[in-house]
Amino acid sequence: MDLLVTGAGRASWGTLVFRCALGRGGLTGNKVEGDGATPIGSWPMRRLLYRADRVGIPRTRLPLAAVTPEDGWSDDPGDPLYNVQVRLPHPWHHERLWRSDPLYDLVVVLGYNDAPVAAGAGSAVFLHVARPDFAPTEGCVALAQWDLEAILADAVVGDRVTVPDETR
Repeated sequence: MDLLVTGAGRASWGTLVFRCALGRGGLTGNKVEGDGATPIGSWPMRRLLYRADRVGIPRTRLPLAAVTPEDGWSDDPGDPLYNVQVRLPHPWHHERLWRSDPLYDLVVVLGYNDAPVAAGAGSAVFLHVARPDFAPTEGCVALAQWDLEAILADAVVGDRVTVPDETR
């Protein structure tokens, strides 16, 4: 099944409709590292990363792994490990997956720019927990935690997040 996302900040999963947050840079068909835009396209849900100390083991049929304070994600186009999970400390620029806020308590790694990876074409495009006010993301799709949990309970390998090009 697809989580169908619209530029109006709505996402549908079957008959369920949720509010969502998108990138501060809007939607783009030409994602570039640091543009803050959510890429247009259809991205498979690869796996779920979660904070076991905060959410326990989530109900899902996706592959899953608990993150630790040593987990990060490379977002430096010059890094040979660009757009992959890395162990910290890491010598290249990266994001921490272990955050003080709850945004990455549940993180679905999407198959964006990963097969193959193109340096500079965008990294760390995730489906994750939204801020309480649904403030824009850095290019991800974000949902309220309970909505994300409902999707995860139903999701299977092969399900996708789809962001259609609404200009066509």
